[in-house]
Amino acid sequence: MKPIVVAITGASGAIYAVRLLQQLAHADQRVELVISPSGWSVLGQELEGKFRGPMPDAEATVKLLLGYVWPLAQARWGQLPTNEQSAQIRLYQHGDYFCSIASGSAKTQGMIICPCSGATMAGVAHASGDNLIQRAADVHLKERRKLLLVPRETPLSTFQLENMHRVSQAGATILPAMPGWYHGVTDLLDLVDFIVARILDHFEIEHSLIKRWAIDH
Repeated sequence: MKPIVVAITGASGAIYAVRLLQQLAHADQRVELVISPSGWSVLGQELEGKFRGPMPDAEATVKLLLGYVWPLAQARWGQLPTNEQSAQIRLYQHGDYFCSIASGSAKTQGMIICPCSGATMAGVAHASGDNLIQRAADVHLKERRKLLLVPRETPLSTFQLENMHRVSQAGATILPAMPGWYHGVTDLLDLVDFIVARILDHFEIEHSLIKRWAIDH
C-alpha cells in the first residue's frame, strides 16, 4: 500500500487533523506525517497541555496524536489505534528536504494538508518550497497526484481566494472545513466527522463516520 502524506499547519482546526490521523491508522494506512512549528503550536492551543512546549521525538509525537481523546466527545470517541497501527505513521521534520516525500520518485497515494493555513496555501500556490510541506505539495502537483487542502479561515481575503483558485487550477482539491448539518448532527463530533469523512472519501478509504445522504422513494 502506497502511503498518504499528511501535513498539519498552523490554521485553527487541529481536531480535524487528529481525528483524520486516527481514522487513517484504523484503516491500516501508511502515513508520512509533517507538522509545521505553527501547526504544533495550534495543537497545544486548541487541544490540551501535553501538546505544549517543544515537540518531542517522532515516536512520542505520534503516540500523543493517536492517543488523544477529545474531552468534548469522550463518550463517543471510539477505540484508539493499536501500537501496530500507530507504527504505520512516520513523522518527518518540517525542514528535512532529504527525506523521500521531497522527491517525485517516492510513490504516494496523494497528500492532505489539514488544516491548511493561508500562508501554506500561498506557498503552495506560488511553488515557494520554503519547507518540506510546501515542497511535498509541489511534488504532488507536478507529478499529477492527489493534493487535498483543508483551509479553515473566515472571512477570506481576495488574495486567499486567488490562491485557492490558482491551486485548484493546478489540480488540487480545496475542501474547506465547512461541515454540513444534514446527517443528523447531535454534537460537535458529528461536525468534525463530516469533514474527516469527506477527506477519506476522496482517497476511497472506507469508514462509518457519518450516515450517507439517501433519498427514500
